[in-house]
Amino acid sequence: MDIDEALAGMATGRFPAGIYSDPGLHELERERLFSRTWQFLAHESEVPRPGDYVVRRILDDSFIVVRDDVGKVRVLLNMCRHRGMQVCRAEAGNASHFRCPYHAWTYRSDGRLVGVPFHADAYGGDAGLDRAASGLVSAPRVDTFRGLVFASLDPGAAPLAEHLGDAAFYLDLYLHQSEAGVEVRGPQRWQVDCNWKIGAENFSGDSYHTPHTHVSVVDIGLFLEPKGHKRKEGALWWAGAGGGTTYKLPTGDLDENLAYIGYPPEMVERMRAVWSPAQCDLVGQRGFIVSASTAFPNLSLVHNWPRVQPDGHVVPFISLRLWQPLSSTRTEISSWFAVDRGAPDWFKEASYRAYVMSFGSSGMFEQDDVENWTSITSVARGRFAATVALDSTMGMAPGGGTLRPPLEDWPGPGTAHIGYGEYNQRHLLELWAAHLRDDAQHEGQAR
Repeated sequence: MDIDEALAGMATGRFPAGIYSDPGLHELERERLFSRTWQFLAHESEVPRPGDYVVRRILDDSFIVVRDDVGKVRVLLNMCRHRGMQVCRAEAGNASHFRCPYHAWTYRSDGRLVGVPFHADAYGGDAGLDRAASGLVSAPRVDTFRGLVFASLDPGAAPLAEHLGDAAFYLDLYLHQSEAGVEVRGPQRWQVDCNWKIGAENFSGDSYHTPHTHVSVVDIGLFLEPKGHKRKEGALWWAGAGGGTTYKLPTGDLDENLAYIGYPPEMVERMRAVWSPAQCDLVGQRGFIVSASTAFPNLSLVHNWPRVQPDGHVVPFISLRLWQPLSSTRTEISSWFAVDRGAPDWFKEASYRAYVMSFGSSGMFEQDDVENWTSITSVARGRFAATVALDSTMGMAPGGGTLRPPLEDWPGPGTAHIGYGEYNQRHLLELWAAHLRDDAQHEGQAR
């Protein structure tokens, strides 16, 4: 596959199937995308106390996300400064120190080197080995958004707020439902024989697949909304470095719309108190509620409301997921359940059941989706199949532009379209291609 030719086709909506299987593209992604963009690692609620830590990766680089003794969340490279041994081999826990199992160099939770066996005899003390200059290495850039901890391996990366841009308006609808913020459970983690971009694209704006891929979910009565006429009534939004789908709710009233998808009155009041007038207008008067979305490049969110209560009422859930490429044809999926800290206990438990039934590792939606994604990747590995152009032109007009103009009175930032279209998938792949061509001046340059 000609990589330059493949990257040039993103804006046209036609590109070779090999972008989902080519090892050369995977190496470019490692060098030019994942080493330079902001990557989600953890949520602050996973490390609530001093000494709490989780170990996470950005591709092959292992990091300790730890809350230090003064309460600051740090992201430390999980590599001893002596001979490169992995310092922490547990996935999560609580520790005041991290001791290398090879030669016992010992580090505080803030990364400081505080213990070197035979320091004086082996090195002549600090004159030979300056402990202050030999601590664990921090990720070059670390920042948070609504409790989400991000890191970038690029010291020159644009600030996280600039990277997220206007997509933050929509992320708040998932992550800022009260002043308390969200807490998470997880992650569940599993591996799938698929290319990571397929899942990221799917969550960014593929409402077209829902009434077909997930018809069995409708047939058993778990979820009523994936019907075709309901999905095409929703809006597809794109704002800077993220995009997603929405559902159209039945009324022009915030309380009634949020009650319709299962939120109790006390949670609705807290949402009203923290959401901006434009956010309230989007969900209330306009009746659009966020569903699946992707923040470039590989963090996705989902918001749905299946029937899990004995009386048949729906309960909403929110999930975060990370698409971590292991190779061009294999992806590790990490999935977190998220819920507002201030939600009633009964709601938290019912919402968690809804998540597990739908989008946990064995969830019904999950099984449907993975069947598609593994099949696409497997077919794309064929030498001939990899050269065949796939079509992502849905919503494009034959003479240029779009079949339907963007909504003029959309209350949120960015652009939005009603009906089916692959606007967001094209935006996502244009951003991806810009990074791989190494000519992106900033992450929002793609159209």
